[in-house]
Amino acid sequence: MSPFRIWFEATRPKTLPAVVAPVLLGSGLAYVEGAFRMAPALICLVFALFMQIGTNFANDYLDGIKGADTKDRIGPVRAVAAGLIQPGIMKLVAVGVLAMGFCIGLMLIPFGGWWLLGVGIASVACAWLYTGGPYPLAYNGLGDVFVVLFFGFVAVVCTYYVQAGSVTFDLLLLGLGCGLLVNNILLVNNYRDVDADRRAQKNTSVVRFGRCFALRFYALSAGISAAVVLWFYLRGYGYFVLSALLFSGCGLMQVRHLKTAQTPLDFLHALKVSGLIVAGYGLFFSAGLFLR
Repeated sequence: MSPFRIWFEATRPKTLPAVVAPVLLGSGLAYVEGAFRMAPALICLVFALFMQIGTNFANDYLDGIKGADTKDRIGPVRAVAAGLIQPGIMKLVAVGVLAMGFCIGLMLIPFGGWWLLGVGIASVACAWLYTGGPYPLAYNGLGDVFVVLFFGFVAVVCTYYVQAGSVTFDLLLLGLGCGLLVNNILLVNNYRDVDADRRAQKNTSVVRFGRCFALRFYALSAGISAAVVLWFYLRGYGYFVLSALLFSGCGLMQVRHLKTAQTPLDFLHALKVSGLIVAGYGLFFSAGLFLR
C-alpha cells in the first residue's frame, strides 16, 4: 500500500460515521427548538472527527505494542502490528491529532462556557485510556460504557447545548439511542476478535459474557434506537422522523448475518453495514427533525 493508503486505513474510516451522527442529531434537535447555529455545530463535528481519528491511532499504537493485534487476527490490517508504521511515529501522530482536536474544542467555550474545558480534557484522556494507562477501558470490559457515554450522551448533548444552552429529557433519549447504535460497531469488532482478544487478555464484554450476549446486546441496542424514534414521533416531532426506523430495522436484521459470519469478508461486511446503519440513522433522523 502507498503511504497515503496506509494512513487512511489507520484512521479506520468505517468508524467515522460514529462521530458524524451525534452532531447531526444534536443539531437537528436544536433546529426544532429554533436554536440551530452553524458555527458551533461545525466546530463540534471537526472536534469529534479529530478525537475519533486520534483514538484510532492511539489504539493502533497501544494494541500493537501490547501484542493484542497479531498476524492471526481476522480483521483489517493494523499498521503498527503489521510493521507498516513504526510505533514511535504512530504514537507521535496520535498525540498530535488529539492535541489539535483539543485546541479546536477550545473554540466551543464562548458558546457553552468554561465547563466544556473539562469535557475536552476528559475526551483526550479517555481516548488514550481506552487502550492505554494502568487500567485500559477496552481491556477491562468498559469499552461499551465508554462508547455509549461519549458517542451518545456527551456528543449529542454537547452539540445541542452549545447551540441551545439547555438539556432536555428528549435530548438524553436521543443520546442513548445514538450511543447504543454506535456501540454496535464496537460489538462487531469484539465479536470478530473474541478469540484473539482472549489470548491477549483483552477482556472485552464479548470475552467476558460470550458471543450470544453480543448478539442480544446488538439486537437490544437496535430495538432501543427504534423506540427512541417512536417516542419522538409520539411527542409530535413529525412523520419524517419515522424514516429512521428503516435503519433500526436493518440493525435487527443484521443480527442474523453477524451470527452466521465466518470469514474476514463476512465480518468486514458486518462492520461496514453497522457503520452505515449509524450514518443512516443519524442522517434520516436529523433530516426528519429539520423537516418538521
